[in-house]
Amino acid sequence: MRTLTSKWTKTLVLLKSNKVRRYIPETRLFNKSSVLSLLKKYQMVYVKPVNGSFGQGVIRVDLQRTKSGSKYRYQHGTASRSFGNYDAMYSSISKSKLKRSYLVQKGIHMLKYNNRVFDIRIMVQKNRERKWEASGYIGRVAHPKKIVTNFHNSGKPLPLETLLERFVQGEQKQAYIRDLKNLGYQIAVHLNKHYPGFREIGVDIGIDKELKPWIFEVNTAPDPLIFNQLKDKRMFRKVIHYARLNGRFRKK
Repeated sequence: MRTLTSKWTKTLVLLKSNKVRRYIPETRLFNKSSVLSLLKKYQMVYVKPVNGSFGQGVIRVDLQRTKSGSKYRYQHGTASRSFGNYDAMYSSISKSKLKRSYLVQKGIHMLKYNNRVFDIRIMVQKNRERKWEASGYIGRVAHPKKIVTNFHNSGKPLPLETLLERFVQGEQKQAYIRDLKNLGYQIAVHLNKHYPGFREIGVDIGIDKELKPWIFEVNTAPDPLIFNQLKDKRMFRKVIHYARLNGRFRKK
């Protein structure tokens, strides 16, 4: 097996790793009770397709408790809607979402850059020695009016060092990035035990206000071309080289 599309299957596999599971937001299959339960627990959740890419179909749901009662709100794309009761909101989400299986996941209040949330893609690939190597990392800043950071959904790729500058500096920043790369490496090694055919993964990581990393998704067919958006082309050259070694982008 070279790819695995089910986010639910990948989540269940990652939860088996003692080193990785503490970085996984609580995740359940989507239904009326699971959304409400996680909303009450975290006040914000993300609803996303079990099988999907490019951030398509992702919905953010918020619960706000006031003296007059609870208010519910969700955002899908650039559109948002508010409701005075849960049943009405859930009915609307069910009609708005894609017609496929979904997950609901604990929402993370991510760090921001210029008032826009960002996350991180860690690229991990088999190298020439057929050993896993964290070959690249890049930040992805969401469009001001959107909740997802994907490049194919109007996200803006930027150097991770730039995005982290406000939060960690100098040698600490480099050590922090090394830790993120190591987390990506640990994920690759663990997944490979269950699915030995993988040769590349892209790990999407969000950072909360306490600088804890959270694993949002593991992509088993990651796009290395995003690294070409960086001015410094060294990582791009490496990830493309490894991608070709692993059977992708062969020259004609």
